[in-house]
Amino acid sequence: MDEQYEMPPGEVIIAPGVLVTIVAMTAQAQRGVLRLSPRTPSPGLGRIRPRGATAEGLRIDLLDDGSVAVEVHVIADPSARLQDLGKVLQSEIARALEHMAGTPVEAVNVFIDEVEFDGSELKS
Repeated sequence: MDEQYEMPPGEVIIAPGVLVTIVAMTAQAQRGVLRLSPRTPSPGLGRIRPRGATAEGLRIDLLDDGSVAVEVHVIADPSARLQDLGKVLQSEIARALEHMAGTPVEAVNVFIDEVEFDGSELKS
């Protein structure tokens, strides 16, 4: 009754937009992240139209070796320890991409663009 199935020839391709969704959901789920920054990252100097995808607050570059490089921009809660938040974002985003999509991660660069106060933090 135990039947084994051979994998048919072919490949599985995960659209860059799916990777963007994974990164966005993972980043926004972290304590200390209020939301993604409205800024859309652009390619660095010397980089013209890299393969990948962009969305508000993040960019994913598909590298030649099959791995990805991620840039994510967030607005942080004032109660967050910013250095710790950055490290958590790096590890959780890499883990999510590797676990959910099987995509190796070359780098996760985190930019905390702003700390947003609602005014109550400034009152004595």
